[in-house]
Amino acid sequence: MLAGFAAVVAGSWALPAAPLRFEVSFPAEARREPVDGRVFVLITRKASPEPRLQMSYSEPIPFFAQDVEGLRAGEPAVVGERADGFPLASVAAIPPGDYFVQAVLNVYTTFPRADGHVVRMHADQWEGQSPMVSPGNLHSEVKRLHLDPGQGGTIRLALDRVIPSIGVPADTEYVKHVRFESALLSKFWGRPIWIGATILLPRDYSKDTSVRYPVDYEQGHFSIGPPGGFGVQEEPAEDAAGERRGGGPNEFTKAWMSDDFPRLLLVTFQHPTPYYDDSYAVDSENTGPYAQALLTELIPYIEKHFRVIPEPWARILWGGSTGGWEALALQIFHPDFFGGTFSACPDPVDFRAFQLVNIYDWERAWTVRRGWMDVPVSGERNTDGLVLSTMEQQLGYERVRGPQGRSGEQWDAWQSTYGPVGSDGFFQPLFDPSTGAIDKTVASYWHDHFDLRVYLERHWAEIGPSLVGKIHITTGEMDSFYLNNAVRFLEDFLEKARPAYGGSVLYGARRPHCWAGPLSSPERIRQQAQYAAAHEPPGGDSRWWKP
Repeated sequence: MLAGFAAVVAGSWALPAAPLRFEVSFPAEARREPVDGRVFVLITRKASPEPRLQMSYSEPIPFFAQDVEGLRAGEPAVVGERADGFPLASVAAIPPGDYFVQAVLNVYTTFPRADGHVVRMHADQWEGQSPMVSPGNLHSEVKRLHLDPGQGGTIRLALDRVIPSIGVPADTEYVKHVRFESALLSKFWGRPIWIGATILLPRDYSKDTSVRYPVDYEQGHFSIGPPGGFGVQEEPAEDAAGERRGGGPNEFTKAWMSDDFPRLLLVTFQHPTPYYDDSYAVDSENTGPYAQALLTELIPYIEKHFRVIPEPWARILWGGSTGGWEALALQIFHPDFFGGTFSACPDPVDFRAFQLVNIYDWERAWTVRRGWMDVPVSGERNTDGLVLSTMEQQLGYERVRGPQGRSGEQWDAWQSTYGPVGSDGFFQPLFDPSTGAIDKTVASYWHDHFDLRVYLERHWAEIGPSLVGKIHITTGEMDSFYLNNAVRFLEDFLEKARPAYGGSVLYGARRPHCWAGPLSSPERIRQQAQYAAAHEPPGGDSRWWKP
């Protein structure tokens, strides 16, 4: 009987192969200290660029992730069937085939915050919360492998490469860089937090040191590049013979250096948080006092060290998307500090249309009930209306990128900025990560603190007179993320507000995200300079405007 059983086991009933899994480790030469963080394994069918550089929010490649705590050199982190995965839920779902495979370790830092919470998160290294290129993170070489979950097996990947540090570009005659530790933010996070700015000076700035200038503060995602793309060369075109001809300064650079262009400073901020590449320029329970840092540390530093006019009329705001929301929020929350805002395709300004979701009335965010059907809620579309991803897919992607809001991506950024702190020290989620159910207590907090339309409606009698003529918005009617819906709600209020708001809202027919209006970049800056000039007090020194 036993001999027969052994024969069966050795024959058609042989034990299955061990499940497919990846063992990821780093040598002591790459890192000697134990590490907390998140290990990623990325697979793709494309040879170039590296898999880590193919990872994107809009077109994610398959990736799998596992948190590690106290991982030591030489110890393997196992990324197997229990690891989180997107868009494939598990390594067991990988179709058999040949792939290019790479591993990445996103290093976490411990933050002993001033509110008493201790959290482990990725500390930005001046890369803009992008773990795939963040200095100090580790990655493996790219391997071409045949993967087949049916055959199983263990694949070992060595994190033997350290991403090098990013240097702040050298100053030039026209482009200057500012970077310093924020006392306010460092106190909040319990570790050094840096903020900065890149400043584009006008032509002739150094010729007459008695002239002072207005500032166009351009809001947006993290970048240490020159504002407006100044100095970037246009690519030369190929002629009929295949020769590359032309090139030279781009349109913006030509305009900025022209004789008749208005003279002002163009400034971009750098203020990444442990949650995102940008703080949204507000004071938040989860991210800290970033508005205070900008208004009491960074802008005063600029006004002290550069010849600018430190008056509200000479501080103009501009931004698109995230920057569009910031440009509005800074003006609305600080109506007497800034002289006017030009906001393009702003993130949701009325949470009755948070993209497509009414966070106050809906019970769930991911689906809409239609009779017997649960219809998925779109997260992104093209201008023909074709759905490119659903909201559930977008939040699923972020959950695998980093649990507890550590994805460094958009939905986590909103929830960390607008929401209260949870019991674990991370933000209290608005959306249940498993079901999409909306926490009404959190929605109420969002309503009371960061819904811009609600804030204006509640405080218009007080702040409206200071905002008359200052609010200008553009957005595409087919915004890729449905942001035009919230703008409509905001416009409805503004049109009824008394005193009249005196600004403008412009929609672009069939225009996607991020439509910034019909003007080119130089034309837009000229428009904003004209706006500032129109609000300069009588008797002002207009030499900045008339070169």
